[in-house]
Amino acid sequence: MRHRKISRKLVSTTEHRIALLRNMVTDLFRYGKVTTTLAKAKELRRIADKMITLAKKGDLASRRKALGFIRDKGVVRKLFGELKEKYLDRPGGYTRIIRIGPRRGDGSQMVLIELVEEKLSFKTSKIKKERLKKVMEFIEKKKKELTAPSQLKEEKPKEKSSEESSQEVSKET
Repeated sequence: MRHRKISRKLVSTTEHRIALLRNMVTDLFRYGKVTTTLAKAKELRRIADKMITLAKKGDLASRRKALGFIRDKGVVRKLFGELKEKYLDRPGGYTRIIRIGPRRGDGSQMVLIELVEEKLSFKTSKIKKERLKKVMEFIEKKKKELTAPSQLKEEKPKEKSSEESSQEVSKET
């Protein structure tokens, strides 16, 4: 049973798996994309997203954690410089997995994992657009209703008290 098992068994030993993932993360950040198997790409995605999240924090402890895993100072510099700015407004999902077909030798599913380039955008449905338009019209209507009574109050001239009128007369003379 695989209860509470987090990672996949990719290679024979733990040390080999960690070294494999370190090299793949380094190459992903260096080149922007890596071709690998589906299982390795899914594991790589988990670690790459964590590294980008560390870069978004940007403090010294995060940089040291990233250096402890990646080991290439140039790649960490790129991660905390370019990639941090690129993904600063993005809440997650920094990588994309694209299936490219089976490998010829053993039939393993091959994929291309790459860093996402475009800005995050959402498509809204027609129903949402109509509902949003109605809500905005309702808000504008309420604003007009609320501003109309306050404008009426402001338009009424203030009656001067007897003291103010006597001070104005004395100033004129």
